Amino acid sequence: MVDGLEPGPRTQLILNGDEVAAGVGERLTAADLNIAVEGTASLEVVQNGEILWQKDVPTIPGWVSILPPLIAIMLAFLLRSVIPALFVGLVVGAWAVNGMTMPGAFKGFFEAITIYVVNTAIDPDHMAIMVFTFLIGGMVGVISRNGGMVGIVERIMPFASSTRRGQGVVATLGLAIFFDDYANTMIVGNATRPMSDKLHISREKLAYLVDSTAAPVSTIAVITTWIGFQVGLIDSAIKGLDGIDMTPYMLFLSSIPYSFYPFLAIFFVFLVVYTGKDFGPMYKAEKRARHSGEVVCPSATVSTDKSGEDFYHKGDIPCRAINAVLPIVTMITTVIVGLFISGEGETITDIIGSADAYGVLIWASLLGCAMAVALSLGQGILTLNETVESWLAGGRFMLTGLVLLVMAWAVADVAGVLQTAPYLITVLGESLSPYTLPTIVFLLAGATAFASGSSWGVMAILMPLVIPLCWAVLQSHGIADAEHMHILYSCIACVLTGAVWADHCSPISDTTVLSSLATGCDHMDHVRTQIPYALVGGGAAVLLGVLPAGFGLPWFLLLPCGAIAIVVVHRFLGKPV
Repeated sequence: MVDGLEPGPRTQLILNGDEVAAGVGERLTAADLNIAVEGTASLEVVQNGEILWQKDVPTIPGWVSILPPLIAIMLAFLLRSVIPALFVGLVVGAWAVNGMTMPGAFKGFFEAITIYVVNTAIDPDHMAIMVFTFLIGGMVGVISRNGGMVGIVERIMPFASSTRRGQGVVATLGLAIFFDDYANTMIVGNATRPMSDKLHISREKLAYLVDSTAAPVSTIAVITTWIGFQVGLIDSAIKGLDGIDMTPYMLFLSSIPYSFYPFLAIFFVFLVVYTGKDFGPMYKAEKRARHSGEVVCPSATVSTDKSGEDFYHKGDIPCRAINAVLPIVTMITTVIVGLFISGEGETITDIIGSADAYGVLIWASLLGCAMAVALSLGQGILTLNETVESWLAGGRFMLTGLVLLVMAWAVADVAGVLQTAPYLITVLGESLSPYTLPTIVFLLAGATAFASGSSWGVMAILMPLVIPLCWAVLQSHGIADAEHMHILYSCIACVLTGAVWADHCSPISDTTVLSSLATGCDHMDHVRTQIPYALVGGGAAVLLGVLPAGFGLPWFLLLPCGAIAIVVVHRFLGKPV
């Protein structure tokens, strides 16, 4: 509106006859105005007593600024589809920017795409994240199609000589295939199902083992198909926040120790496997499978999934683990070396913090793809066309996430124009306790993900809101310093992990549905048997992790406390099958 004016000491902004803003040394924009009137206002720019610019401008009340994210959350609940919810929220935001008039609605509908989506997509940092995400998805597609992933499974399968060892093999494979939750679920679930049936492991237990070592592992591993999405959201959320000088990648790494639920969920899996004890509906399912040999409930309805065929290896080819291991090792090594090459400083923290994380991630995924392609073509396992098709198929699996990411960036941009974060700060800054904020964020993320069924969608909606709000709450309480940065780290972790926790409880979660399909388990049987385990892990994470961590207790003491609590609960509830 008045962007481009370089104000001097005698520059004035006059709204309805009253001076509302004046500045020195900064560019004045419409976002700098705290307009408290509705309807139309007369705005003038006066410098040295001379009117340089005058116009009647539409104004909106402050509460309108929270409509885009609020509508997105509500529609995610109602529609159970996040992309349409984000789009509607974006259009409402663009409408609000144009004054919430009838002409503004027409203009805002088109500007949602032509301005906000286009501008956020062509941002160099955003494009780097999208390229990395697409490349790593393509690499997963190639090493799945050339039999490398199945080769890893076949190498570990001989250790499954008993029921306990068989469950341990499934859980270990879940950790080994750590870089993508979909690939993990499809490959581990389908490859271990015959072994699981032979050992009389119930399909419900198999689905639980696969589901609980997929998303929890992917959300905390430092090189996964999730990381570009997560870092991209953090990057968008911290723009314009004074006082945060850490890179988005460093913020993500700092949040990992506060990701209590994924760590405790993985620990719980191995505890159940080691002790051979179960409780609740899972105990009944396991008892049925052991005693009668019925691995599937007689009344179950089992579906077969064809949507993940791109992750199945080509028939009649040798499945060699090296074809997956080498590309993965290449990628991880490139990240480590690249961070040290592009970073500067004396400590590891300084080096990683100053490194070109986006560039390094692209180097790593590109070299990983090149290694996977070279192995496939060099051994004659895949033809050139088959290699390209498998790479594109893997990339297509990332398309939904990329669309979500672009929409989230666009909503964050429109929220920035509407000053959503400052408005929330004004309304909630004094009333919210910074020490309980991570717990509130975890529960909010969990509730939204349970209703919408999409952990990525919830991350996309909440991250651009939570980080500015958390930082503002810290500033309003005078504790926005290094000593209290753990609260910000914890809030970031709670957006990510609260969504994953709800994914394990929600019957409409995409990963939960996929786990049921890949393991041949009745979907509602999987949900019914997994919920008690997820609630125990989530309860321990909130009460003994997130909540006390907000008050400053160190994470390295809280994680063992959460694990001990799970052991105690499991000891009292669990019964040997």
